[in-house]
Amino acid sequence: MAVSKEELEHIARLADLNLSEEEKQMYIKNLNDILDYAQTINSVDTSSVKETISTNERYNELRKDEVNMPFGDRDKMIQNAPSQEAGLFHIPTEMK
Repeated sequence: MAVSKEELEHIARLADLNLSEEEKQMYIKNLNDILDYAQTINSVDTSSVKETISTNERYNELRKDEVNMPFGDRDKMIQNAPSQEAGLFHIPTEMK
C-alpha cells in the first residue's frame, strides 16, 4: 500500500495545511515508510506466541494504607503559620 500525491493533498486539505511541493514529497516518503514498517510488523507470524497482559505475573498488588512517616511535633509546625485556626493552618479565601 502506498500513499499517492492525490491522497496526501486530500489529507492536507482536511487538515488545512498548505504544503510546498518539497514538503509533499517528504511527507509521501515518510508516510510510505511508516506503512511499509506497519506491513512488516503485520507479516510476523505470532500464532505460537502466548497472549500477555503484562511483562510479569504480578498484578494489582495492593498494600494497606498506613502512615509510615510521622509529621513530628504538630504544635511546633503550626507555630510557623502566619495564621492558624483550631490547631490548623488558616488560608485566607482571597489573596491580596
